[in-house]
Amino acid sequence: MNFDFSNISGSALTVAIVAYCTVFFALALFALIFGRLYRVREFIRARIARKPGETEQENVPVPEVTGDVNAAIGTALYLFFSELHDEEKYVMTIRKVSKTYSPWSSKIYGIWHKIS
Repeated sequence: MNFDFSNISGSALTVAIVAYCTVFFALALFALIFGRLYRVREFIRARIARKPGETEQENVPVPEVTGDVNAAIGTALYLFFSELHDEEKYVMTIRKVSKTYSPWSSKIYGIWHKIS
């Protein structure tokens, strides 16, 4: 396939190059902005959380939770969630159907047919 580039004017080529460069520059700019957005958000969040005259606390001790406390929390959650549902009677009725053949389970109505 041979292309004839003789009918492309210089201004059309200039417009195409400027358009490609603009799109590439915009994508690169958006990549930089969204890459730094997390840091900006964390900086603003830390600045709002800190009141004037306070300093940041770096090492805050975390209380140790024992197994007894975990068991008590688990038991309380189990009792709370078990009371949310009403007690219902579960009755299962099984009846024999007189017509045992169903075309839904028949293999002759399958999708794939052999074509002779």
